[in-house]
Amino acid sequence: MMRMWNQARIGLVFLAVAGFTGGTAASAMAQDQQPAPADQKPAYTLAEYNLYQQAANEPNAGQRIKDLDDFVSKFPTSALLPYVYRTYYLAYNELKNYPKVIEYADREAALADKVDAKTRFEALYLRTLAFNYWFTGSDPNAKDEASQERDAAQAGIAVLAKIPKPADQTDDAWAKSLAGPTALFNYTAGMASLTLKDFPGAVTFFKAALVVNPADAVTYFRLGTAYLSMTPPQSMDGFWALARSVSLKGPSQPQVQKYLRGQLSNYQGGAVCDNLIDGELTELVTLAGTTADRPATYSIPASADLDTARNDVNDFIPWLKEGGDHGKVMWLATCGSTYPDVAVRIMDIVPVNDTDLTLKVFRPLATDQDGMQKEMEAATDPNMEVHIVGQPEAKRLQKDDVVRFTGTLTGYTQNPFLLTWDTAKVNAEDIPPEKPAPGTKRPVHKLAPKPPATK
Repeated sequence: MMRMWNQARIGLVFLAVAGFTGGTAASAMAQDQQPAPADQKPAYTLAEYNLYQQAANEPNAGQRIKDLDDFVSKFPTSALLPYVYRTYYLAYNELKNYPKVIEYADREAALADKVDAKTRFEALYLRTLAFNYWFTGSDPNAKDEASQERDAAQAGIAVLAKIPKPADQTDDAWAKSLAGPTALFNYTAGMASLTLKDFPGAVTFFKAALVVNPADAVTYFRLGTAYLSMTPPQSMDGFWALARSVSLKGPSQPQVQKYLRGQLSNYQGGAVCDNLIDGELTELVTLAGTTADRPATYSIPASADLDTARNDVNDFIPWLKEGGDHGKVMWLATCGSTYPDVAVRIMDIVPVNDTDLTLKVFRPLATDQDGMQKEMEAATDPNMEVHIVGQPEAKRLQKDDVVRFTGTLTGYTQNPFLLTWDTAKVNAEDIPPEKPAPGTKRPVHKLAPKPPATK
């Protein structure tokens, strides 16, 4: 994804720099840096001057490089080397030989104050473009290459400040001209920092890139991955940046959304129902689409929060009935959990087919034994719907029977309050025999607090 995006984005930056320099980025910069003719008493001979001009004016890039090689072999310490290096990296850029672009751009930039700010900028800018096109993290020298590029990108940011604003440009126009290369340098320094596992540094660079290019979906994606890679992970900031990327509908939106969903699931221990993860994702993307800054009060329960919710109460039903933040956390904690031997009173029985049926049942909200029993006896409407699967003998149950079932909690509405259980089975001990013996009484079960759940 990085390579495809860079090629599209770099093209836009290239155009921005063309406006910034008054011509094309590959040729307009440093036009005032052409060597003076030898008759003006320069620090080089007429032979050097003529041989350089012959190489520089060669239209074929491949032949131009051969001519430059010939020049350097004859004049290895020539005062014209600043012009030679520039002609080299421009020729290699034409040929898309990016390692050589980097090599000669580095030689040019290393001359420091021997060349002017525009020329140093051009060298560092083309080096950064070349790095983006060419670099791969699988290279054995990746860390060294990333470290060198981060230094070069920072040097590029610094040299931008030294280029004077053209007299014919307004402050706003000049700021727009600087935005493209500033974003490119910072983004690339951020990518280099990721390779070096300097995640706080990567965050700093990506955020700087977003200051001048606030609608860049890919930079938000990289910012999110940097936050999540920190120790400890800055999860909420990471989720927000990823959601911001999704909301901006970048070229890889489906992949980023899938990645964010996976990260949310991992953050919550992989134990939350799929539809709830989807709801959290939708809410997060919607909110992040309205602002780049995450509200301090916004949070998503982590796996530890959900474990606490599961373990801190004897029965989760009162929390779900309450709703609000408590109910939201408890529903996240319990949805998809399987609970054994949940004691309920049957209010109605709805056959589905030969082996399946639905029990409409009541489970009290009280947490003490006496209160639960009184609620059970007074109930007139169900607060649970239990889908019994593959248990035809459960059809022998009758209304008002008190039974225990094991099932997976899959649905919840607060008003009217109703819980839905799937793939459930009634405890076989609670199902009467097919033909009860004369005088046999149905078993009566006492209600108990919520048993431990399993996922």
